[in-house]
Amino acid sequence: MEAQPKCNLIIDSCCDLPFEVIDRPGVQLLEFPYIDEKGEHSDDLYRTITPHEFYEGMRAGSQPSTAQVPVTVFQDVFSKAIESGVPTVYLSFTSGLSGSFNTAVMMRDQLIAEHPEAELYVVDTYLASVAEALLVYEALNQRDNGMTARELAAWAEEARYFVDAEFMVDDLESLRRGGRIPSTVAYAGAKLDVKPLLNISIEGKLALTGVARGRKKGIRQLAEYCSKRMTDQKPGRCVVIGNADCPKDAARLKELLAKEDDNLLFLESSIGPVIGSHVGPGMLAVVFWGGDRREELSVADRIARKIKKEG
Repeated sequence: MEAQPKCNLIIDSCCDLPFEVIDRPGVQLLEFPYIDEKGEHSDDLYRTITPHEFYEGMRAGSQPSTAQVPVTVFQDVFSKAIESGVPTVYLSFTSGLSGSFNTAVMMRDQLIAEHPEAELYVVDTYLASVAEALLVYEALNQRDNGMTARELAAWAEEARYFVDAEFMVDDLESLRRGGRIPSTVAYAGAKLDVKPLLNISIEGKLALTGVARGRKKGIRQLAEYCSKRMTDQKPGRCVVIGNADCPKDAARLKELLAKEDDNLLFLESSIGPVIGSHVGPGMLAVVFWGGDRREELSVADRIARKIKKEG
């Protein structure tokens, strides 16, 4: 008989994991909303719409927008977590791209003030989409291996800096329209007629890391990025490949990585509607366990980070 997990998990739909991965006892899915010309919808990890249907809509001219998780949703989910009596951890979509984390902290603080004996931890993953997926996927494993809520929250706050990711988008217009990158960056990308390559900074924001002259070269560059930077060497280590309705490109990326190392375990996922609203069809991503990204900060960024902490 398996031991019962010592804590429950709340995760949000911006992790873009397949639903069957997170569909287990003691795991609550918090669904982000998105809006199109037909009204408001919940990002339910593609249980009511297929990735192809969503992205075909964007190709046909739909410009979906996104919104924060309502306060009432956090209040309901967190209240039920406290009422359950089981210590709980919420792994949140990055605060660098959404205000939902701050809302979650506010609601957690209010409820803990009313129930000081409760254990409810809210962790900013500083990650998004399939980068968040890798952290959540391993957090599920750590929970099943017996971690307490306190231990799991501490684990996530350290592990988030070792999740490495790079992704390619067809263009930067959707990101510019949603305010996720500066207009100057989007303008430069359009003028260069290239496929932009981006990653997520340690503050959980998007950063332009390079460009590729065409998708084929971009796929090769993603594979090279992963091969050079992956630090985990044990057999069966996990690589997440995410795509926004470009499955053939995802298959090619997987093929290149498997050719380089046949010990990899691949977790494949579709980029969800909330993230997809901002990146558009054609995004391709690779995510893996790498080195401590804090050590890669420039001198200027280290100084800035220190000042922010002291302030």
